Amino acid sequence: MHNPTIQMLAADLAAGRTTSRHLTEEALARIDDPVGEGKRAFVKVWRQQALAAADASDALRKAGLVPSLLAGIPVSIKNLCNVAGETTLAGSRALDDAPPAPSDAPVVARLRAAGAVIVGSTNMSEFAFSGVGYNPHYGTPGNPADRTRVPGGSSSGAAVSVGDRMAVAALGTDTGGSVRIPAAVCGIVGFKPTARRVPIDGVVPLSTSLDSIGPLANSVECCAIVDGVFAAEPVAVPEPMPLAGLRLAVPRHFVMDELDAVVARAFERALQALAAKGVRVEHIDLRQLDELPAINARGGFAAAEAYAWHRELIARRGNVYDPLVAPRIRRGMEMSAADYIELLGKRADLQRRVSAITINYDAVAMPTCAIVAPTLDEVATPDGFTKKNMLLLRNTTVGNFLDRCAISLPCHAAGELPVGFMLMGEAMADKRVLAMARSVAPAVAGS
Repeated sequence: MHNPTIQMLAADLAAGRTTSRHLTEEALARIDDPVGEGKRAFVKVWRQQALAAADASDALRKAGLVPSLLAGIPVSIKNLCNVAGETTLAGSRALDDAPPAPSDAPVVARLRAAGAVIVGSTNMSEFAFSGVGYNPHYGTPGNPADRTRVPGGSSSGAAVSVGDRMAVAALGTDTGGSVRIPAAVCGIVGFKPTARRVPIDGVVPLSTSLDSIGPLANSVECCAIVDGVFAAEPVAVPEPMPLAGLRLAVPRHFVMDELDAVVARAFERALQALAAKGVRVEHIDLRQLDELPAINARGGFAAAEAYAWHRELIARRGNVYDPLVAPRIRRGMEMSAADYIELLGKRADLQRRVSAITINYDAVAMPTCAIVAPTLDEVATPDGFTKKNMLLLRNTTVGNFLDRCAISLPCHAAGELPVGFMLMGEAMADKRVLAMARSVAPAVAGS
C-alpha cells in the first residue's frame, strides 16, 4: 500500500473518518517503535506539544475552522530550523551550549498557522554539509528501501520520516541537493523551489547564496501544498500540464557521466515512457555544465559562506565537529575576497549562458543522482565517503548554482532500488514545474 497523501488524509479528516489525534498518535507510535528508525531519524520528538496541537486542530475543525489542507496533518521539520524555546542543533554537538531560540523560524510559524502538527525535528548531515546523510552524533537512519544503505542527505531524517510514515510531509533544506537527493534514493518526491521564494531566516545557514527550503512528501500534489505554505502563497495544487508537445532537454554530458547501471536503465525507461505519450525528448549539448568543477575548485559558495558563519564556533568547538564536515568548512579560510567576487561573476555569467539555451524548453531532465543509495559500508572510509558524496551531489548542485527550481520524482521499477527523475525549470517557474511534474510523475513511476 502506498503511503497516504495530504489530500487523502484531508478528505478523511473532513468526512470524520479519522481525527488529527489519531493520525498524530500513529505517527508518534512509529517514531517510538523500538525496531524502527525513529531514534535515528529524529533528534527531538515533541510528543506532548504534538498531541496538544492535534487536539486543538480537532476542536477547531468541529467549529468549522480549517486553515488549510495541512490542518491536523503530522509533519516533521529539519533540525536546523529555530523553534521557540528549543536549542537549534543543526545535527551537531557544537551548538549544544547555544541559548534556546527566541522565536520560530518563519517557515515553522507558517506551518503552525496552516494547522500542521509538528511531531519533531529530524536528523541530518551535520550542518547540512553532505549528500550522504551520515551523522556520527545522532546515528544514521537506514534507508526505507534497504536499511543497510544510507538515506541520502543532508535531509536524511526528513526523507525517512516520510518513507516510514512517521510524518506525512517534511521540511527539508536544499543547498546542493539536500531535499532532492534523499527523496530520490528513498523513493519519494522532493521539491527545491527557486531559493528566494521561501525565507531562510531563523534557519542555520550553509550557504546563503544557495540555500533553499523545500518539502519532501509522497506526491507532487503534497509538495505543491507544502510549498505554498512555505512561500506564504495560496495553497493550491496546479492543474497537470498535457504531456503531448512538452519539450524536455536532456544534457548529453556532465550529468550523464558515471551513471550507475540501475540509474541509467531507469532513466532511459522513463524517457521512453514519456516519448510514448508525446513528449519531445531532445538530447542536447550543454557543455557549459562541464565548467562547474573548475568554477567551484576552491570550495565554492558553500565553503566560503559556511566558514564565515562557523569561523568563531569552529575555533572554539571544532574538536566536536564531524571530522568529515570540519575540513570542508575550513576550506573557506583559503578563499580571498577577490576569489569570492570572481565566483559571483562566474555564477552570473554561467546562468546567462545556460538560460539562453534552456529557455527554449519546458524543462531540463536528468537523473537526480548518478548512483543509487550507497551502503553504509561504502561510505565508512573517508575516501569512500568523498567519492559517493560527490556522485550523489553532482547533478543536483547544477540547479542551486544556476538558481533554478527542480523536482525529483521516483522512476524505478518494482523490486529495484529507488532512482530519481529530475525536472529542472528556470528561476521562478516553480508553479509550471509542479504542474508539469503532476503529469510526468505517473508516466515515469515504474516505467
